[in-house]
Amino acid sequence: VILLEKIESLGTLGQEVKVRDGFARNFLLPQRKALRATEANRAYFQREKAVLEAANAKKRDAAATESKKIDALNVMIIRQASEAGHLYGSVSTRDIADAITAATKVAVDRNHVILNTPLKLLGLFPVTVALHPEAKVSVTVNIARTEEEAAIQKKTGKALVKSDKDDRAEPKAEAKAEEPAAEAETTEEAA
Repeated sequence: VILLEKIESLGTLGQEVKVRDGFARNFLLPQRKALRATEANRAYFQREKAVLEAANAKKRDAAATESKKIDALNVMIIRQASEAGHLYGSVSTRDIADAITAATKVAVDRNHVILNTPLKLLGLFPVTVALHPEAKVSVTVNIARTEEEAAIQKKTGKALVKSDKDDRAEPKAEAKAEEPAAEAETTEEAA
């Protein structure tokens, strides 16, 4: 196929690459990201190369301008979760795109959010947003149970979850608090 835009791990605009039939048929061709590498399409590409490059540059510049608005953005998403911090469900690319759009008024589609695995825990997560293949920025997604927890997580940089260590540490702290009171009682009895 002949690529009509830069595609990560494949190539750049105008490059001819060999891909699997299914990838070309199901993704590249319907999305208008590539043309089949036939003689007619090669001739068409050579005629239209300057126009395609200009259109790509225009899209890249517009995406770079929009990307500056969302670069290093901190987006809050409120979800229900267990005490251990596991979400009841997950945060998807659509949720992140909607939160970014609501926060900045920049139109972000779910296809722009690059997420290798769904987010299923409370906490702060760096997520890459690519409005154009050559314009990528990082956004921090703050997943919390409430807005107050989100503010604390943003401040501390850690998720507010109850761990097994916390359960074991609390009884010891209570026992230590009771010891001075018991010592005070014994000193009063001695006096």
